[in-house]
Amino acid sequence: MTERKKTGKFTAEERAAMQERAQEVRKSSRGPVDNEPEVLAKIAEMERGDRAMAERIHAIVRQAAPELTPRLWYGQPAYARDGKVVLFFQPSQKFKTRYSTLGFSDEAMLDSGDMWPTAFALRDLNADEEARIAALVKQAAG
Repeated sequence: MTERKKTGKFTAEERAAMQERAQEVRKSSRGPVDNEPEVLAKIAEMERGDRAMAERIHAIVRQAAPELTPRLWYGQPAYARDGKVVLFFQPSQKFKTRYSTLGFSDEAMLDSGDMWPTAFALRDLNADEEARIAALVKQAAG
């Protein structure tokens, strides 16, 4: 059971993510900027396993959908189209979970009938997962 479920309050990790998001909103209100250096710096701060996955995902996204722009979203690496987040990488260390998450927002073009996945658990990446991620990113980017 998480701290929040026990107390009904936000965890320290959740509060930190909300503070990071507030900083991101303030920064974006000043106009367009190149956020890739910040995304790369955030990736560099991650623990080794998360960092390796985030670096690979960043490379896959930049190759598969160069039209998506890197940015931070709740302190996580994310990729946007027209300023709206399409996908993000949530490292396992962010909320102390047993796996990292590759998530897609409602801006992603992943619709498939009346039900489709919007997040994927990641414990490691191999060539098969990388190929699947590249295909999902291309589809999500539209």
